[in-house]
Amino acid sequence: MSRLGKLPIAIPKGTQAKAEGDFIIIKGPKGELREKINNLVNVELNEKEIKVTAKKPQDRNQKALWGLFRSLINNMVIGVNNGYFKKLEINGIGFKASAGGKILTLNVGYSHPVKYDLPEGISAIVEDNIITISGIDKKLVGETAAQIRKIKKPEPYKGKGIKYLDEIVKIKVGKTAASKSE
Repeated sequence: MSRLGKLPIAIPKGTQAKAEGDFIIIKGPKGELREKINNLVNVELNEKEIKVTAKKPQDRNQKALWGLFRSLINNMVIGVNNGYFKKLEINGIGFKASAGGKILTLNVGYSHPVKYDLPEGISAIVEDNIITISGIDKKLVGETAAQIRKIKKPEPYKGKGIKYLDEIVKIKVGKTAASKSE
């Protein structure tokens, strides 16, 4: 039995959940999300909660899908009510970013500024050297933050680059320290 899968998902006030065919649609104050439900999982909708069950709870694959879809639906409910965000930090002399509309412009040590087109439903705010990526879809927010970080990953000798705000970059000792010890 899936421990998380057994827990019902509470639907807050102002949020609607409905099933259309193989899809579940969650509407809330911040927007609407939809997810295709696997045919090995049952989704029961009430006015106050959503319950997810596996058709055969003894099957290992169905137990995994049970917990997965419960988490996906829970993330959808949280996203349309509160939203999600990721914070990225830019480290380096002369490194900066600016957001304008749906384009994030990064000056991170290349000969030209890198322009990143933000996907639909994602917004970016730049304050000092911190980029805040926000949206209602948890998967899309995480993927967008990962793609922006990939433009200039933090290097291990000086720590220059784009990193998550809570990420710790281990700084390596350079060549000069090795030659001094001999």
